[in-house]
Amino acid sequence: MSGPGTHLASRPPPGDSHRVPTSADRRRPAWAGRNYTLLTASAVVTNLGSHGALIAAAFAVLAAGGDGGDVGLVAAARTLPLVLFLLIGGAVADRLPRHRVMVAANVLNCVSQAAFAALVLAGEPRLWQMMLLSALGGTGQAFFNPAAEGMLLSSVDGEQAGRAFAVFRMAMHGATLGGAALGGAMVAAIGPGWVLAADAAAFAVAAVLRTFLDVKHIPPREPGCGMLADLRDGWREFTGRPWLWGIVVQFSVANAVVGAADAVYGPLVARDHLGGAAPWGVALAFFGGGTVAGALLMTRWQPRRLLLVGTLCVFPLALPSAALAVPVPVAVLCAVMFLTGLSVEVFGVSWMTALHQEIPEEKLSRVSAYDWFGSVALVPAAMALAGPAESAFGRPEALWGCAALVVVVTAAVLTVPDVRNLRRRTKQVTAVPAPTLGADAPLSAREQG
Repeated sequence: MSGPGTHLASRPPPGDSHRVPTSADRRRPAWAGRNYTLLTASAVVTNLGSHGALIAAAFAVLAAGGDGGDVGLVAAARTLPLVLFLLIGGAVADRLPRHRVMVAANVLNCVSQAAFAALVLAGEPRLWQMMLLSALGGTGQAFFNPAAEGMLLSSVDGEQAGRAFAVFRMAMHGATLGGAALGGAMVAAIGPGWVLAADAAAFAVAAVLRTFLDVKHIPPREPGCGMLADLRDGWREFTGRPWLWGIVVQFSVANAVVGAADAVYGPLVARDHLGGAAPWGVALAFFGGGTVAGALLMTRWQPRRLLLVGTLCVFPLALPSAALAVPVPVAVLCAVMFLTGLSVEVFGVSWMTALHQEIPEEKLSRVSAYDWFGSVALVPAAMALAGPAESAFGRPEALWGCAALVVVVTAAVLTVPDVRNLRRRTKQVTAVPAPTLGADAPLSAREQG
């Protein structure tokens, strides 16, 4: 097996390098170019709207006479097309200009949310209508996510890429917290329909901002041999890097069991032992605060062995399940959630830096799509199995099982040499072609995150 950093992609200069600097450019850090600023601003706008809309959609279902099962059906209707179309979305984003894919996805999300809002405001929306509109939103997200990640990764360059990703993620997490809090308050004050309408407006604003992205620095795409050929090429790129597919498999399991613990067992433990929904909401807010703190930490800290440090910081992801299994007092749970959010964010920034460093620019979206697909593919099954597992083994035992699985898969991925040894690059080097599966390529001087 090749050593760390096996596949090196040449990286074009930043998208703004050909422009004469303006006064706004001089006020920004060197790594915060025009594209990066637009991407960050538009992501904050959509995160503010979307996380409030998630709350609004649930309350819209309940206000229409639905129950918890109906809320789950509407949520599943959004998740299913996200899983089904992610890989196609990644291939499309590497074939077409990414900013156009992002704008088209934003327009679809805007239209679907506006229609959802109109139904709710008109009164008595039907379950199938809400499921259909949620599915359209999930379809838009399936095409948007790979394009957006590819665009972000290609918008920064040089040694400060990790810092740029940390600031981006800090802005995203802050918007998530703010959007959830603002959305909850708005649902109570003016009703879910108007919150959904505000989310549609946020998608419209984001689409306008993303039309101004500058893609002249991205080389034109070579004519391809078709969608299936693009997907096979992305698969070779994905499977040819043990660190990449190993960590994606790790998070396929970890995301599934943590999602089940948070979405199914957490509310039940809160109801039975912690005093209800409010303490559980506070604990989740502490997790969000931890992610912001972790991103802030990564603006200053640049560990040399990014994947090793990042993977070690995944072990605390087992702590919330263990804390719920005990269960610990609310104050202790909040501390655990904050620490978990902080440590996992160290991994998140390192991971983005790794993709930026090691994946060829023209394949970023396809690789990102396989990453996203692996991250969400097992979540629906884990949600469905959470109830039967509780019935078969008991809730504490099921939670201890979730914690154990996180530890086992994280320890397993540390056996991959590239995960332990891949190092941060501090300078650009000459590009070498990515080898085919099984080929032994020369070591590169770039790091992964």
